[in-house]
Amino acid sequence: MTQPLLIEIGVEELPAVPLLKIVKNIESSWKKILEAYKLNSDFTFIYTPRRLVLMHEAMPLKQEDSTIELMGPPVGVAIKDGEPTQAGLGFARKCGVDFSELGRAPKGNMEVLYFKKEEKGAETASLLQEMLEKWINAMAFGKMMRWGSRSDEFIRPVRWLQVRLGETSVPVQLFGVVSGTRTYVHRMVTHDAVEVPAIEEYSRILKEGAVMLEPKDREALILTEFDALEEQYDIVIERDNTLLAEVVAITENPKALIGSFDELFLELPPEVIITSMKEHQRYFPVFNNGKITNKFVVVSNAYTDDYSKVIAGNERVLKPRLSDGLFFYRNDLKRGLSTEGLEKVQFIDGLGTLADKIKREKNIAIRLLALYMDQLEAETGKSTAELEKLMDRAVELSKADLMSEMVYEFTELQGLMGYYYAKALGEDPLVYNAIKEQYMPVGEGAELPSSLFSSIVAMSIKLDTLLGLFSVGKIPTGSKDPFALRRAVNGIVRIVTNYDVAFNIDDVIELLKGDYTQFDTEVLKEFIIERINKSLDANPSVIAAVLASGERDINEIAKKVAALNDIVSSDTFKEQFSTFKRVANISKDIDLEGDLSIDISLFKEDAEVTLYTAYEKVANQNFPDYKTKLEALFGLKRELDAYFDDVLVNSENEALKKNRLHTIGSIYKTFRDIADIKEITI
Repeated sequence: MTQPLLIEIGVEELPAVPLLKIVKNIESSWKKILEAYKLNSDFTFIYTPRRLVLMHEAMPLKQEDSTIELMGPPVGVAIKDGEPTQAGLGFARKCGVDFSELGRAPKGNMEVLYFKKEEKGAETASLLQEMLEKWINAMAFGKMMRWGSRSDEFIRPVRWLQVRLGETSVPVQLFGVVSGTRTYVHRMVTHDAVEVPAIEEYSRILKEGAVMLEPKDREALILTEFDALEEQYDIVIERDNTLLAEVVAITENPKALIGSFDELFLELPPEVIITSMKEHQRYFPVFNNGKITNKFVVVSNAYTDDYSKVIAGNERVLKPRLSDGLFFYRNDLKRGLSTEGLEKVQFIDGLGTLADKIKREKNIAIRLLALYMDQLEAETGKSTAELEKLMDRAVELSKADLMSEMVYEFTELQGLMGYYYAKALGEDPLVYNAIKEQYMPVGEGAELPSSLFSSIVAMSIKLDTLLGLFSVGKIPTGSKDPFALRRAVNGIVRIVTNYDVAFNIDDVIELLKGDYTQFDTEVLKEFIIERINKSLDANPSVIAAVLASGERDINEIAKKVAALNDIVSSDTFKEQFSTFKRVANISKDIDLEGDLSIDISLFKEDAEVTLYTAYEKVANQNFPDYKTKLEALFGLKRELDAYFDDVLVNSENEALKKNRLHTIGSIYKTFRDIADIKEITI
């Protein structure tokens, strides 16, 4: 038998970000509790700024009755000389009965102690207190708070509680609040508690009280109102999904309103205006023809017939923030970009200041510049001397905006403000774009630097951080990576493969290590290899096969993996591969680095001549890419199958055996120049 269940935990306004971080866990933890208590049923979890709600349409009124059967030790072990042993008594204690109450049952070829009892299912109402306490304790919001004289903690003070099972109000107490039959609606409707006569009335009472219960309904309403505003004002509202989720979480009665600010503030870089709106006020920026306008959209939680005061209030709040931004911007432009003061800003203990970091980054950038100079000269049309001067300037100014008033106020604009200041101050486009793009890519799938020049600056920052932190022993362990070193390697991999440039891990690390305290560079190299293994999108065994070949150039690794993965992923590969597994198995005891000369005068079978001729053609051909070469090597399947059918590789004649092993070994070694095929699993 089932009945509806309503659980409403009323709280002071929940902070949106902590709630959204764990909202899925909140739902899943209740599901696990239901399973643990054998009360499985479908439910809906709902939240507004002032309530966490669970709604069951059909909650079982009690647990199902169950039969408990326990098998114990063999009777011969449990009873000695007619008396129970410690093993027998222990089993009785486990069952919660006297030894005399235990039965006997066959198990395999022996008789064991046995206990069976019928257990009545508990009433759901009697379990809800315990279940809700477990649910509350499972909500890991992070920062918690205490209130009044209480010692227990929650994200915000609990002010009311409803636990309704069918027509019954179940007596439950959380944080000193006893469950009742009242709720609270929108504060601008009434501050008083409102009676909920029955579960069926709950949603209607909230709706009449200007509380839209379902988050998905609030989101849909906001987006509909955005559409209407865009059509009315011929604008485009930025649909930031993260910001939208926050706004949904902090409103009960959402209303999208359009406000404006003085056009004077459009002198500011768009990112400053957007940051002031989104980060501090949760406003949505407004665009027209791709350019930011002097308008914004705020989603109000007010309940009123006249929103003019709400709009005016939000305009009034935004103005001083934009005024501060404009003041900082103009002051920074007057002062210009300067690294003065960075020598007093500590980077990381053991690695000096930010001024020291810039010096190291310059050394890395100039060395990378030399590696890629031909490509850079072709791309930019600039000479070596010009590029060296511009690279030095770009790295020198890369951290300069950290000393600006704007970045002090808006730290998230680091690098971006340096770009605007450098551009306004007449720096070369290569320089100011490199400053803007120095931290790219900032995550998986994120935008890459727009040029190889900018990429060198970005790689220099990442390489200095990697070498520096490894040199002072700050190496990621387990899932902990506080300095985002794994992300730094992923960024380097993406840049190198995108711009198709050489990056030999051993050569680069050996070239750069001299600027750091001596450390085991092999640990760093293996860390980079491990990250390559994780960052490439391919069959893991294909990546392992390429890495086992000894390739150390990131770009070549990526190319080989892509080529081999395409072939391995084909529908026909699995049926072909057994032949090449045999090649790998035969070759495992051959010294591939030794003399693999083949004496064609020792060929006895036609299949030997046919295979050797086909292999020689492949081995001596210049292929345009790895995939074409691999296809040619895998194309030897027919000749290899015939060879294995007609030729006894392990001949009793040692000369023939050696010659035949060299033939197979040569083919395997040619594969291994690209990938060690014995590592492939399909």
